[in-house]
Amino acid sequence: MPKGIVLASGSVHRRELLKNAGVDFTVRPAELDERALEAPLLGSGVTPEDVAAVLAEAKATNVSQNHPDEIVIGADQTLALGDDVFHKPATMEDARKTLLALSGRTHTLNSAVVLVERGVVTWRHVAVARITMRKLDPAFVGRYVAQVGARALTSVGAYQIEREGVQLMEAIEGDYFTIIGLPILPLLQELRTRGEIDG
Repeated sequence: MPKGIVLASGSVHRRELLKNAGVDFTVRPAELDERALEAPLLGSGVTPEDVAAVLAEAKATNVSQNHPDEIVIGADQTLALGDDVFHKPATMEDARKTLLALSGRTHTLNSAVVLVERGVVTWRHVAVARITMRKLDPAFVGRYVAQVGARALTSVGAYQIEREGVQLMEAIEGDYFTIIGLPILPLLQELRTRGEIDG
């Protein structure tokens, strides 16, 4: 008999992806300080892919404590530009600076997804996408940030590729869902294999 499925994320984008795929789930965002968890990892030789996986596991494990009889989905995404790891911008000025830093360069998005049952990680997957942003005129960046408003603060790269953000791109290598922040195809396959969703 299928178990309940819980999404340990407050991300509107991840919630929409699962909902649009027809998955029945509840949302229970994790309550933890991601930056505090990440701090000892940065500079320790841990890859951005590993950081995404560790944070996804921490979120799902945190929520699993209160939902031991359900399958908890944890997800996280990191953006790496060379040795620098970016986070969601806190202010519109941070968003502008992020876009200018990415301008004309190729960055990597690492999207991790895990399944946790009774506090134990039972499955994990990390998908990688590479995005080359076109050379952006600073004045255009200012107009872009003003146009998208607070949405610039909801994603690690200060853009939504499914909306106006696609105008910033020159080339994309990788899966659309990875860029959004949830590698949903392997996740759905795993849930089907377990008999948690109809297959």
